[in-house]
Amino acid sequence: MRVFSNLAGLPEAARGATVALGNLDGVHLGHRAVLAAAHQARPELPLAALTFEPHPREHFRPDDPPFRLTLLPAKANALAAAGASLCYALPFDDSWAHMPHEVFFQTVLREGIGAGHLTCGPDFAFGHRRGGNVAWLRQACEEAGIGLSVVPPLADSEGVISSSRIRRELQGGYPERAAALLGRPFTVVGEVSHGDARGRTLGFPTANVPLGRHIEPARGVYAVQVTLASGQVVPGVANLGRRPTLGGDPISRIEAHLFDFSGDLYGQEVSVALLAFIREEKRFAGLDALVAQIALDAAAARRILAA
Repeated sequence: MRVFSNLAGLPEAARGATVALGNLDGVHLGHRAVLAAAHQARPELPLAALTFEPHPREHFRPDDPPFRLTLLPAKANALAAAGASLCYALPFDDSWAHMPHEVFFQTVLREGIGAGHLTCGPDFAFGHRRGGNVAWLRQACEEAGIGLSVVPPLADSEGVISSSRIRRELQGGYPERAAALLGRPFTVVGEVSHGDARGRTLGFPTANVPLGRHIEPARGVYAVQVTLASGQVVPGVANLGRRPTLGGDPISRIEAHLFDFSGDLYGQEVSVALLAFIREEKRFAGLDALVAQIALDAAAARRILAA
């Protein structure tokens, strides 16, 4: 996977691809259907995705709570797993926000990346005030001699698979449902930071991972798998929340206790996959009650992961 954030001087090998268009947050099964259609339309061309970083919603509504399912490195990895070899991650700012859709088509899609074929969903829109829609894009592609595939939304028995639906499942405490729509577990990728070492004193040392710009799933305890920088995958149990028994934190974070593991993880980037929701976050009367509950949570997580 090669990621480009600047189209100036784009190497010739990174031009002429068949390109999936969209925000692609999560790279879920619906997004993968768009990528598959792009490849099927022109299998002889490199497969690419064109997206924006940050997500345009972060630009237009900066005070909204974090909502992202995937940040750029994880998104690029998911795109690569879906078969893409190129990712154009354009840095969205005011200049992009005010660019007319005609200019975007000409300077980015035609001249910038020299797209050989384009693929999108039926609701795709682009340019200033979302002035370019699929009908306009179809006409422009026809005039420019560029192929276009419009892929119907992918749905299951519960409805259309979308990033918004996945967010609702996570916030409702259903990581398994979110994983079914993503095609993989939802993960939070971040650097292990120093905490107050309270977990170690309680007998359950934890790796503290900030949520950052990721969406905040339901607060509570999860069975998890943690992938270390070395590639080692370690099962564990994690609390996601604000630690009400220990005085409370201003923002939520993940505290993951890794089973049968010892080592210094500070400063390492890890990936925490939320596999199953065990219970809601709650405040306990004291540390003894908290420690007893953590032991029960760890045993429950071991049973879930063993199954």
